[in-house]
Amino acid sequence: MNYRSLISIIALGFILFSSIVSGPGCANIVPPQGGLKDTLPPVVRKVTPRDSSLHFADDRINFVFDEYIELDNPLQNLIMSPLPKNSPNVSRKLNTMVVKLRDSLEPNTTYSLNFGNTIKDVNEGNIMRNYTYIFSTGRYFDSLQFAGKVLLAETGGIDTTLTVMLHRSADDSAVRKEKPRYITKTDNTGSFRFRNLPAGTYYVYALKDEGSGYLYMNPEALFAFADSAVKVQKETPSVTLYAYAEPKKASPPTSASSSGKPKPGDKRLKFSSRLQEGKQDLLGPMELVFEVPLKVFDSTKVHFATDSTYTPVTGFSWQLDSLKKSLTFHYNWKENTPYHLIFEKEFATDTLGQQLLKTDTLHFTSKKISDYGKISLRFRNLDLSKNPVLLFLQNNELKGSYPLSSAMFTQAMFLPGEYSLRILEDRNKNGKWDPGEFFGKHLQPELVKSIERKVVVKANWENEAEIDVNAAPAPPATPGKGPALQPSREPRRQISGGLQQ
Repeated sequence: MNYRSLISIIALGFILFSSIVSGPGCANIVPPQGGLKDTLPPVVRKVTPRDSSLHFADDRINFVFDEYIELDNPLQNLIMSPLPKNSPNVSRKLNTMVVKLRDSLEPNTTYSLNFGNTIKDVNEGNIMRNYTYIFSTGRYFDSLQFAGKVLLAETGGIDTTLTVMLHRSADDSAVRKEKPRYITKTDNTGSFRFRNLPAGTYYVYALKDEGSGYLYMNPEALFAFADSAVKVQKETPSVTLYAYAEPKKASPPTSASSSGKPKPGDKRLKFSSRLQEGKQDLLGPMELVFEVPLKVFDSTKVHFATDSTYTPVTGFSWQLDSLKKSLTFHYNWKENTPYHLIFEKEFATDTLGQQLLKTDTLHFTSKKISDYGKISLRFRNLDLSKNPVLLFLQNNELKGSYPLSSAMFTQAMFLPGEYSLRILEDRNKNGKWDPGEFFGKHLQPELVKSIERKVVVKANWENEAEIDVNAAPAPPATPGKGPALQPSREPRRQISGGLQQ
């Protein structure tokens, strides 16, 4: 083989090798994968004494799991029933957990340890939910159950953080002075269930426990009570509790702003209006909100005028709230009209001694009637004997309440937007929701029913719908799109000047 032939063979071999390495059929080098992600919670391999033991007499329980574990706040998540005076000590090491009982056990009693969300694996944090260990100090297990649900009286919704309690004492003061006999938690539907109960008579309460040791010490915390004692037996009827909280008491105004002292050299009185794009709602008053509570307000130093000629206007009034941080201006507005509020320098002084630096003017215009829509709602299954009040809400904020004297609600002018609806059963006919009163009176709170269907009011349109108060929940809406108010058999009609065309 001559030199030229050798060079040709070498070149051909290099071309073939390059084609194999860089060609479309070559394999990509992939680093080794770690396998499927662990999604399974820990599993108990061994427990001593064994689960469901009779004649239990130990003070220590040892658990062995199939993997390393972590404990998430066992003091809060672990529920031992009957409720002990001293909570058990819970510790872990690698794949073992030890529960040390600190109280003497009662004879012939069934105990349960529900770990809630306490136990999870180390690697992925998979939670072993509601693992329960039971034992009896007697020769049998109590096996009765009692279930129910807790609803929020003011909204008809639920709170998944409530504790339901069973007391033996009929004395009202027990909820303040004594720990309950049994406790459990509400689930994600507001429901609860007690298991392994002995037969007997119990008094049922629910509480938002915020470190109070299951005692009802704060009237501003959610609380509920059953109207009568519950007799737990083979077939115990379920109950529905209605939780309420007394309104938080308004704090008296202080001598300083909630945001602290003003910046050096900044001694201006600071306030803002709730106007939307410089437009005033025809259906309500104007509100001015101050950063610091007012010490002095002189209404004679505020002047109200209209039009480009600044024609003085009368027939208005001012109202200062109890915190002295909100001024409400009441006036019967005319549509699409320019207005001016002229504030003299000394019209107000806050508790820091701050005033305006000079006379200031707030210019705004009232909305047009065509900025509103007409709404007509026909209700089915509405119980007028319960003094219903129709509530309109946006983002859980009350926007309007209207007592209903018939199954038809009509409003010629209504602010456009999407609204949630609720029905208040106004027992005392005062037009607002009232909480309950437990001690002495055993008065349940007024109830509010949430209507599953939302309504959308369009401006300059006549919006009509028929709503079944008892309708089942609607299917979930498309993300970003709320369920619109459905038209009646007649099409929506455009309106002008508040009158149907």
